[in-house]
Formats: sequence, structure tokens, C-alpha cells
Amino acid sequence: MAPKIKILLVEDDLNLGTILKEFLAVKGFAVSHVLNGEEGFSAFIKERFDICLLDVMMPKMDGFTLARKIRSGNSTIPFLFVTAKSMIDDKMEGFKCGADDYITKPFSMEELILRINAVLRRTASGKAADNEKTVFEIGIFNFNCRERTLLLNGAIQKLTSKESELLRLLCLNENKVLERSEALTRLWNEDNYFTSRSMDVYITRLRNYLKPDKSIQIMNVHGTGFKLLHK
Repeated sequence: MAPKIKILLVEDDLNLGTILKEFLAVKGFAVSHVLNGEEGFSAFIKERFDICLLDVMMPKMDGFTLARKIRSGNSTIPFLFVTAKSMIDDKMEGFKCGADDYITKPFSMEELILRINAVLRRTASGKAADNEKTVFEIGIFNFNCRERTLLLNGAIQKLTSKESELLRLLCLNENKVLERSEALTRLWNEDNYFTSRSMDVYITRLRNYLKPDKSIQIMNVHGTGFKLLHK
């Protein structure tokens, strides 16, 4: 029997947290529920989890701060925000923290399951099969998609799952246009304003990582997408 997917649920609403934990358990997940960000980080460093569900507004440590602390120690674990907020800035802040997705209260349990499974599928697809190309030479950089690392002169830049997946798509389409709609559908499972804005954030990050090599450019192709160029 395959081991259960382990979820860290950080939700300060005890009633909602209990309901979510029980529902997810029925669906076959193993869930650890804690009530604030500090407890969430403590649980995270003690146990191995496959995905984190983080509320945004919590006592002691908010979800954004917790996400940054998680990312500082583990750049690959996927997580999504469970939030009552629907402001664009809050959603963008979540993606900047490295979130793989978000869900806004109130939501249906079915939608939550769909989003969790979509994130887990994307994470699994990032661990490319042996017969897929996972190592690329990008100018003076060595990019390992499976390890999510960008190597330059012995210095390693760890990438998030989204950064790695997006850079891999750009590499596979080097000197060709990677259509925005294709990237959004493959990495976020949807093409809308919020996911498009979040992808722009990741493109900016990748440009900064690659900046030491002036021969590399991630070019905007107006109205279409992006192109990775190596002169």
C-alpha cells in the first residue's frame, strides 16, 4: 500500500481546521493540524510533509512569514494559501513567497481537493522521468531541473518548484517562443489574470538569477509569451 500524502494544515480557526482535517482524512490524506504560524514552523521542522496548507491571517506568525521561513529551509515543498482575502496584492504576495496555489474562503471541499491534487501533480511532474531531459547548459550556468539547482562557478542557487518548471520549459523552447497560455496551463492548470501576474513574478526572478551572463536573455514576445535567447 502506498504511503499517505502528509499535509501540514496551519489554520487558527479550530472549527474549520477540524472540519478540513476530518474531510482530508476521509479522502486518504494524513493531516497534522496546528493553530498558528509558530506551531506550524515547529511542526514543519520536526516532521516530513508532502504539502502545506497555510492560512494567511494567524496569530504569532502570519502565513506569509511562515511561508518565507519554510522556503528558507526547504525550497521544494509545495504549499498553498487558504485565505479569506481576495485582494490582488495579497495573492501576489503569496506567489512571491513561493506559493504553488491559493484558495479563497469560502470554498467547497471539492475545490480544495482539486487544487491539492493539481499542486501535487505539478510537483510530481517536476521530478522528471529518467528518459526526460533534466540537465541543461545555459551559457555559463548548469541547470538541474530534478535537483532544482542553478550552478555557477561552484555557487548553487536553489530554485522553487515553479521557478524550476518554468525555466525547464524555457530551456526546452530555447530560441523559440514559449506561449504564455501554454506555460500557464501546464504549470498552474489555468490561464487567468492572477496566474499570469504570478508568472511575471517568476520570470523576473529567473532574469535576476541569470543576470551574471550578459549573453542570456528572457525576452518578452508581446501578446504571445517569452523566449529564452542565448547569443
